[in-house]
Amino acid sequence: MQIKVLGSAAGGGFPQWNCNCANCQGVRNGTLNASVRTQSSIAISDDGKRWILCNASPDISRQLLASPELHDTTVLRGTGIGAIILTDSQIDHTAGLLSLREGCPHQVWCTPEVHADLSSGFPVFPMLSHWNGGLIHHPITPLTPFHTGVCTAIRFTAIPLLSNAPPYSPYRGCPLPGHNVALFIEDTQRGQSLLYAPGLGEPDETLRPWLMRADCLLIDGTLWRDAELAETGVGSNTGKAMGHLALSEEQGLADLLSGLPAKRKILIHINNTNPILNADSPERRSLELRGIEVSWDGMTIEL
Repeated sequence: MQIKVLGSAAGGGFPQWNCNCANCQGVRNGTLNASVRTQSSIAISDDGKRWILCNASPDISRQLLASPELHDTTVLRGTGIGAIILTDSQIDHTAGLLSLREGCPHQVWCTPEVHADLSSGFPVFPMLSHWNGGLIHHPITPLTPFHTGVCTAIRFTAIPLLSNAPPYSPYRGCPLPGHNVALFIEDTQRGQSLLYAPGLGEPDETLRPWLMRADCLLIDGTLWRDAELAETGVGSNTGKAMGHLALSEEQGLADLLSGLPAKRKILIHINNTNPILNADSPERRSLELRGIEVSWDGMTIEL
C-alpha cells in the first residue's frame, strides 16, 4: 500500500496568506528551517496507478500538479483518482471538490452527517450537480468495513471521533458520531494497516483499540498547546473548541502516541503557529526523541 501526503498543513496552509506570526514570517524570509505546506489531504494506492483521494483540500490543484503519479497519461483528459473519501465536512477537507468539477462525476464516500452538511451549510453536492452529474454519494456506516470501486486490495473502516462539526453545521458544538471519522485503512494482501485521523479531538474507548492495532498512524498534529492561538496573538479559539487534541498538554497527543505500538507515528494537519514546523526547534527534537515524525508535502509512506 502506498500513501502520498499531498498536503500536511491545517486550514490556511503554511505560511498562511494573511498571517505574520513568527513561523509564517520566518518561512517567508528564509530564517526558519521549515518547508512550505499546503492544506491536508492524502492519496492511497495498491498499485501506484489508481488512487483513492482522502479529503479534498482547497489546494488540490496545486497538489495534483506536484504529484505526477496521480495523473493518467493514457487519456486526453483524466486522472488516476478513482474515488474520494471525506473524513469530515470542514472547508479545509472539502473545498477542493469545487476545483475538481471539470472531472465530474466523482464517486464520493462520506457519512450521512457529512453529506447533509455538504448539501446545506456548504452545499457542494447540489452545486456540483450542474457539472456532468456532479458528486455521486456513497454512504459510509461507521465501524462497517467498505471498499471503493478502485484499489480493491484496500479496505476502509470509518471510526467515529470525538471532535466538532464545522461552523456552518447546525450541529456545531453538539456533533453526531458521523461528523468526524478516522479511517482505518488495510492492505488485505500484505496485512498492513494505517490509521488516518486528521481531526482528532479526544481519544475514547471506541478509538483506542484501532490506535493499538494500526501498523502506522497518520494523526492530527494541529497544535502544540491548547491555547496556542491566543498565546501567539492570532486568535482566541482553543484546540479543544476546534476539535483538536494538543500535543504537549498533560495527557496530550504526544504522550498518547508514545505509548502506542505502531511502527511509525506521523503527524499531519499542522497549524501555522505550531513550533514543530521549525525543524530546529526543541519541540521538534522532543518529538523525534519519542519516535514521532512530522509529515511534509510530497512525503511517501509504503506499508
